[in-house]
Amino acid sequence: MTGFISNLKTELKGDRVIWVLISLMTLVSLLGVYSSTGGLSHKEQGGNTEYYLVKQGFIVLFGFFIMYVLHRLHYLRFHRIAPFLFIVAIPLLIFTLLFGVDINSARRWIEIPVFGFTFQSSDFARLALILYLARTISSKQSNIKDFKSAFLPLILPVIIICFLIAPADLSTALLLFSSCIAMMFVGRVAVKYILMLVLLAIIAFSILILLGHFFPDLVRLATWIERIKEFTTDSDGGFQVQQSKVAIANGGFFGMGPGQSIQRNFLPSSYADFIYSILVEEYGLLGGLFVISLYLGFFFRITRLVTKSTKAFGAMVVTGLGFSFVFQAFINIAVATHLVPVTGVTLPMISLGGTSIIMNCISLGIILSVSKFVESSNIGTDVATNQ
Repeated sequence: MTGFISNLKTELKGDRVIWVLISLMTLVSLLGVYSSTGGLSHKEQGGNTEYYLVKQGFIVLFGFFIMYVLHRLHYLRFHRIAPFLFIVAIPLLIFTLLFGVDINSARRWIEIPVFGFTFQSSDFARLALILYLARTISSKQSNIKDFKSAFLPLILPVIIICFLIAPADLSTALLLFSSCIAMMFVGRVAVKYILMLVLLAIIAFSILILLGHFFPDLVRLATWIERIKEFTTDSDGGFQVQQSKVAIANGGFFGMGPGQSIQRNFLPSSYADFIYSILVEEYGLLGGLFVISLYLGFFFRITRLVTKSTKAFGAMVVTGLGFSFVFQAFINIAVATHLVPVTGVTLPMISLGGTSIIMNCISLGIILSVSKFVESSNIGTDVATNQ
């Protein structure tokens, strides 16, 4: 046992607290997915209740393998491929918007017929934009306060990607935009320029609303209005939120026990968007606080990592990918507790998922790659080159 732990410490580089937090998230994921997919198993898999547990387990294992491989690489490799990923992301988003698979009245997915699964292009675009923006901010550090040479190259990528994501997935676009703002703030971009970007985003959003009136199949304007109206006028929320609050109330302090959820049979997307409610129902307030503590712990570790890094490519990547991960988690929890309108975002590394978990593992592998070189004091080249 001692030898195994020693070998594990040798193989797993970087911030080991982050490794532990991610492992705990996946353990919670397996427990939550197994419990919350009972109804889905009877509907889709003929009552095979182990199907989604096994599927989630294989996806998590594959994701950890990718994470391990990426964390062994030098993070500056992602600096070199960032422009290529950004260029690929744009046509992928356009294709998805025009020809994507329509699931739940939203075109967010590209179907891969050969392998029989769907791919959410916005997950790839989020990674591509954050890496590209990190590269741009880091390369402009010497004149980051200049409008023409530094800020203008930052505006277009953010507006283009978020504008292409927003028609079918506004919540993801807003989360990504917020992460980009955080990167610019940490990257010392002038506040007046950041406010200017926010103004441009408001103008772009107004254009989307206008397009939604003429092309309702392209822009989900009716859904946005319905969800905002539901949140602002109905104190109890819609059906989903009502069932979510019932689940949380059922949980009490200690919960109903593993596998004892009642609301999993009534709550739509109990295994995805509202898995947090099921976890609280079964493990109580203590379980809910434990899940929150995992994301808070991750937030503090990436904040520490950004502080120890230079204000360059490594720090920008951790800021963008890390904050995006945490933002998404707390927005999901806020939806489940009726603090914000229903958004459709999942609980990262815990909700049932395929490509979303893989893309999260890629992001976490890159963060751990940065962490590895920060912890071993091999980030000196980042300081010298401002990359």
